[in-house]
Order: sequence, then C-alpha cells, then structure tokens
Amino acid sequence: MIVKLAWKNLWFKPLNTVLSIVLLASSIAIITVLILLQKQFEEKFSSNIDGVDLVLGAQGSPMQLILSSVYHIDNPTGNISYDSAKVWIKHPFVEKAIPLAFGDNYRGFKIVGTNSDYLDKYKAKIVKGKLFNKNFEIVVGNEVAKKLNLKIGDKFFGSHGDSSEGEVHDQYSYKISGIASSTGSVLDNLILCNIPSVWQMHNAHGQEAENPAHGEEGHVHEEHEHIHTDACINEHQQNRQEADLTLEEPNMEITAVLLKFRNKMGIVTWPRIIAQNTKMQAASPAIEVNRIFSLFGVGLKALEYLAYAIMLISGISIFIALYNRLKERKYEFALMRINGASRIQLLLLVVIESLFLALVGFLFGTIFGRIAISFISSSAQDDFKIAFTPLEIVWNKEGILLLVTIFVGIMAAFIPAIKAYKLNISKTLANA
Repeated sequence: MIVKLAWKNLWFKPLNTVLSIVLLASSIAIITVLILLQKQFEEKFSSNIDGVDLVLGAQGSPMQLILSSVYHIDNPTGNISYDSAKVWIKHPFVEKAIPLAFGDNYRGFKIVGTNSDYLDKYKAKIVKGKLFNKNFEIVVGNEVAKKLNLKIGDKFFGSHGDSSEGEVHDQYSYKISGIASSTGSVLDNLILCNIPSVWQMHNAHGQEAENPAHGEEGHVHEEHEHIHTDACINEHQQNRQEADLTLEEPNMEITAVLLKFRNKMGIVTWPRIIAQNTKMQAASPAIEVNRIFSLFGVGLKALEYLAYAIMLISGISIFIALYNRLKERKYEFALMRINGASRIQLLLLVVIESLFLALVGFLFGTIFGRIAISFISSSAQDDFKIAFTPLEIVWNKEGILLLVTIFVGIMAAFIPAIKAYKLNISKTLANA
C-alpha cells in the first residue's frame, strides 16, 4: 500500500520528478561510460602487448613506434634494414621475433607483411581456407571479412599508405587464401601477407612509376574503388614474369620487429645498447602503455568528478522536490495519521519516494550509458580499430555505483522524512 502510494505521489508533479530523474540519470550515464571505457580500454591495450617485451624499429618517438607497430593507430617512425634487424632477431636472448612490414591498405584496412607467428601471438585460427604460403596470398581478419563481405578466392589491388584514397598498386593483386577467427584484438582489423609480398609490390611500383602511361592507367582503378574482375587483373599481370622475392633478398627494409625474450635482462639493457650502436631504437610497450594510461586517466578522473558533481546536484534536486512536496501535503499526512497511519509509515513513504527516484534514475542512466558506449565503439572501431562491448557488466564498480545512488536517495529524503515523522497532528489541523 505504501509503495503504491509513493509511486502515485511521485507523478503528482511530473515535471519535478522528470527533472530529478534526468539529472541523476545523466550522472549515472557518464559514470557508467567511464567504468566501461576504462576497463575495456585497459584490457584491450594490455592484451595486445602480451608476449611483446620490446619493439625494434626506426629512431623517433617510442610511443609512436608502439602505437603504429602494436596497435596500428599511428604512422610508423620509418623503416629499418632487415639485414641489420636479423642480427638482433637471431640473438640468443630472443625467444621469438615477429617482423612487420607496412606499406599498403585495402579500403582503409592495413595490409601487414609478417609470418604465422603473428597469428599465433593473438591465438588466431584459420576458420576458412589456409594460411598464406605464396607471395600475394593473404589472410584477412574476421572484422575485415565481415565489413567488406570478403570470401576465399577474392582478389583486389591495394592502395599505397594508410589512406584508402592512396595511389592504387595495380602491378600485383592480392588473393584471399584464408580468413582468421575473431580474437577481439587488432588482428581482426588487419590483412596479413608474407613480407616478400610487400617488398615485391613496392619494387614493382617503383619500376612502374618511371612509366607515365602506366601511371595514368593506374588511376582508372582508383576511381572504381578497387572493384576488379579476374579479366581486369590478368590484363595487368599477363606480361609480368618476374620471380617472386624471398626473405633472403639483400638490402630490403621492414617497419618493426616484435621481440619476446628468454632472458629478461634484454628488456633492461637492449634499449640503451641499440640506441647507442645502431640507427634503430627498442621501445618497451609496457612503459609506453603505462604512459598512455596515465594520460588517459587524467581525463577520466576529470569526467568522473563532473559526474559525481551532477549526482550531488540531482540529490539536492530530489531533496528540494521532497521538501516542497511535504510542505504541500502536510495536511494530507495529518489526515493519514488520524486514519491510523503510524509515524514510521509516513517516514517510509517519503524515503520510498526518494528511492524510487534514485532507482529509476540509475536504471535509465545505465541504459543511456550503454547506448553511448555503442556509439563510441562504432567511432573507435573506424578510427582506432578498437571495439567496446556495451553489454558488459562490471559488477564490482557498478554495484558500488548502485549503492552510492541509493545512499544519495536516502540522504535526499533524510530531512523531509524526519519532518514527516515529527509532524504535529493537532497543530497542523488547527492551522488548516
């Protein structure tokens, strides 16, 4: 009975009720977004560096090297000599080395030259087809295959650089030999081939750049958004008889090497040794990711403080609404007392009204927060190849948030509830 009465009382003045709910829901939504973003952001960034102790690459910004080579969300610092890198790759301290060579993309998805160890690092399986074992055979990430509707045997031309509007490389076509399983990592948004494919493509491109007529022909493909038939592809390749390049080619370059050590002393000593004795650098993903988290954390904290400030304002709004409602309904409360309602029942009526406001605000806040996460995820996946899961529940933090919301509701009702409890029936009715 009290619960039903409390619910009806809330909607006696719907505008006040809606204002209180909107304020509280806004703060809950912001905090929910922050909780989910922080947890999933840290999980995804940390999982992508598992098994990588150092990244070997061209000199420049260590953070840029990590972002480009591990997360594929920045431009590389440059290229390094593969012959020079092999000295470090074959070092006894190194347990596993995964070379990477960048250069092209297909409709905005990066084409990465590497080896099968890269798939093993992310525990990816070939769910359709087989692993690349020839030049220009490729394995596409699960998200790439879904978004572009690719299947085994499809062929396409890549574009130079990271932009889908780059110059089309129509000297050789890539052929899909396999599709990787979904891993929840950056691999889902990559296209993988062997390293000699990258070398051969750019060697051929360099030779064809000297021929203006062919350069004009290449732009025709750019206007057609890479849609090619086998006949079109064969027409461009029928006169090509060059032997495929291999990993034994001299004077070739790669972009970076992901290193995992047997002896952890290498993690400490190699960055200094490599910087002093070579034109390369060795950056630690753990250090750079911690730096990103610290920078990221400053913004999250500021938003969190803002959200709690809004929650405080919503608590004050609920208090004002309940206090004004008590002043307007004191005669009604006095009549309820005459008809048998106890002081405790009046107190509970006010508290339950406040808790209803708090719980409804929490419910809408968590829903709005997850809707916001879905929009953020869509944008982040396009720009940074990172997806967030809106339906995940962080039980410990969201449980605490629920308790804080209930506490705000109880505190907002505290003074009005005490006043309802101490209501003087005779004095109230005498002044009626």
